[in-house]
Amino acid sequence: MIRTRITGVGRYVPPRVVTNHDLKQWMDTSDEWIRERSGIVERHWVDEKTATSDLAVEASKIALEQAGKKPEDVDFIIFATLSSDYYFPGSGVLLQHKLNMPKVGAMDVRNQCSGFVYSLATANAFIRAEMYKTILVVGAEVHSKGLDISTEGRDVAVLFGDGAGAVVVEGFDDDSDRGILTTHLHSQGKYAEYLWTEAPGSAGPRHISHEILEAGKAAPKMRGRDVFKHAIVRFPEVIMEALNTIGATLDDVDLLIPHQANLRISEAVRQRLGLPPEKVYNNIERYGNTTAATIPIALSEVLEKGMLKEGDLLILAAFGSGFTWASAAIRW
Repeated sequence: MIRTRITGVGRYVPPRVVTNHDLKQWMDTSDEWIRERSGIVERHWVDEKTATSDLAVEASKIALEQAGKKPEDVDFIIFATLSSDYYFPGSGVLLQHKLNMPKVGAMDVRNQCSGFVYSLATANAFIRAEMYKTILVVGAEVHSKGLDISTEGRDVAVLFGDGAGAVVVEGFDDDSDRGILTTHLHSQGKYAEYLWTEAPGSAGPRHISHEILEAGKAAPKMRGRDVFKHAIVRFPEVIMEALNTIGATLDDVDLLIPHQANLRISEAVRQRLGLPPEKVYNNIERYGNTTAATIPIALSEVLEKGMLKEGDLLILAAFGSGFTWASAAIRW
């Protein structure tokens, strides 16, 4: 049986660090207020000239080097982001160009916070179907250019950071059970308006206007309590779905990497599952919510710290806008 394994992981965040104290110059907030509600202390924001694909390039180079691969060895690109460089085309083709890759296919995935796990599941399916051998999967975001950085928009603006994570996945035909064991993807679109950016888009005015800006429709909006309520249910559900599928229990889990949306959510999920703190990895305090990039950034740090060894059972789980939620079980 062909197994899909992650053979290289990379992360990159822009050098500019924006602390909670820095945000006080633009909005009525405080370090205590932000920490209490999210666990975030600081985040990284890009400069005016840096785009999402630029962050992806740097993370991809590291992942490729770790995997012992060159850009020309990649058969396909899957790029997860909600903050593409342009309305169209997607950022995947821009990454292909900037890495000077051959004319391989590039696909953008628009599943926001669940985007990386959705992309990993797609890569696994392609490899298991023997369509591709080596796939570059990227999650990258530039949130800072689209936030309402004011007191009115602070509930959302304080949460998000910029960054990129990338993994190289490859197919192996051997007797080992190492690799992606199962993936699970879900959505519930009736809650789309609970976490969204309303305009511009084809459901209304396609182009930005003073009216859209003045109405606040171009900035992300979130019904925070509702998102929290759904997240702490869906996270455990989809994690247990993965474990039940492979015949494992919570005792078998060596490490859980949840999407870094909010430390309060991660802690509530951990407590509901009864997992000890050392089995749930969090880094939101240093990066904020980087949406599709949170899980690969965290995975890169986990590997750097030597927290995973061969044979460990790793669970990835995400929940976010859409609503969408997803999980993956990986034998490392």
